[in-house]
Amino acid sequence: MSYAIAGQTFLSFQWDNLLLECGAFAVFLRRDRRVVWAEWLFRLILFKLYFESGIAKWQSHLGDWRDGSAMTFYYETAPLPTWLASYAHALPAAWHHFESWATLALELVVPFGIFAPRVVRLPVAAVLTAFQLVNAATANYGFFCWLAVALHLFLLDDADVARAGRWLRGHLPILNRLAEPIAPAPMRSPRARRIDRAIAAVVLSVFCFASLADGVEAFGGDRDALAFLEPVRALWQPLRLINTYHLFGHITRERIEPQVQLSDGHTWTEYDLRRKAGDPARAPSFVAAHQPRVDFQLWFYGLSYRHGMPRYVATLLDRLCRDPAAVEPLFARPLPAHPAGVRLVFYRYHFSTAKGAWWTREPVDMTETMRCP
Repeated sequence: MSYAIAGQTFLSFQWDNLLLECGAFAVFLRRDRRVVWAEWLFRLILFKLYFESGIAKWQSHLGDWRDGSAMTFYYETAPLPTWLASYAHALPAAWHHFESWATLALELVVPFGIFAPRVVRLPVAAVLTAFQLVNAATANYGFFCWLAVALHLFLLDDADVARAGRWLRGHLPILNRLAEPIAPAPMRSPRARRIDRAIAAVVLSVFCFASLADGVEAFGGDRDALAFLEPVRALWQPLRLINTYHLFGHITRERIEPQVQLSDGHTWTEYDLRRKAGDPARAPSFVAAHQPRVDFQLWFYGLSYRHGMPRYVATLLDRLCRDPAAVEPLFARPLPAHPAGVRLVFYRYHFSTAKGAWWTREPVDMTETMRCP
C-alpha cells in the first residue's frame, strides 16, 4: 500500500486494488491447517471480481457487449496487445460477436458456480482459468491475469491441490527438493476456536456489508439514499482494502497513440517507448507479468489528450528536454543528450494485413513544440 500511495497515478489500476485486497485478507490464511471461512472470503472476492465486471459490461453506455460488437474492437484497441492479438482481431466478426456474449455469460452467470458443490466448482475453475489464459495471451495486463488464476485455487478442495502437487512433483523433481515440510497445527482450545469464530463473523460481515454498499453505489444506487454510509466508508476506503471492479466496462473503438519526437534543430526524429505501439513494423511484445506503467498510461492519455495534458506527461516532456538520461530506460533506443525540442504526434493505429507490418497509422494531431533550454 505504501508503494501504491507513492506511485499515485501509476499504481491506481484495478488490479493494484485487487492485490491490496487479497494481500490484506491473506493474513487470515494458514499453512498448517485450513481456515474455511477465509477460503470463503476469497471466493467472495473472486465472485465480486467477475460479477461486478459483468454488471459494468451489461450497463455499458455503448451497449457494445449486449449487441456483440465489443470484441470486434477489443484486440486492436487494448492498451498493450501482444502479437497474438493481431491474429485474434482478424477472426470473423461472427466469432467476435460470440466472444462478446460469451464474456457476459462468463461474468454474469458462471460466477454463481463459485459457491456450488465441488462437481460444479471444478468446471467453473477450468472455464475461468481458460478465460484468463486467453486474456494473458492477447494483451499485457501486468500481474492481473495470473493473480486471478491464483484466486481460482480457492475453488479446489485440498484433495485436488494434493493431487496436482503430486503430479507436478512427478514431472518436476526439483520441487521435491524445494518442498518445505509443514508441521501439523497443534490442538486448539475451545477458547481459541471461539475467538476464531468471532473474528470470522466480524470480518465476513464487514466485508459483505462494505462490498454491497460500494457495489450498489457504483452500479446505479441512489447516492443520496446511501449518504449516511459515508462516515463508515471513510474508514476503509483510504486503505483500498475493499474495492469494486468494473474491468472493460466498455471497449474503446479507436486507438490513438502519442508518439515522442525529438528535434536536433533541423530534423524531427521519432523515439519509441519499449512496449507501446510505435514503429508499425515492430511486433507487439509479451511483457506481463511486468507492467510498463508509463507505456500503459500514455494509452489513456491518447484517449483524452484533447482535454489537457496530465502532470506526468508534462514531466516526461520536461525530462526529455532537461535530463534525457533519466528517462532513457523507457525508450527502445538511446536518446540524444541535448535535444533542441520535443513534441508529441498523435496517430490513429489499426492492425495491418500487409506483409512486413503489424500496424498501419495515420496522423491525427500534434502538441505544441517544447523548445529545450
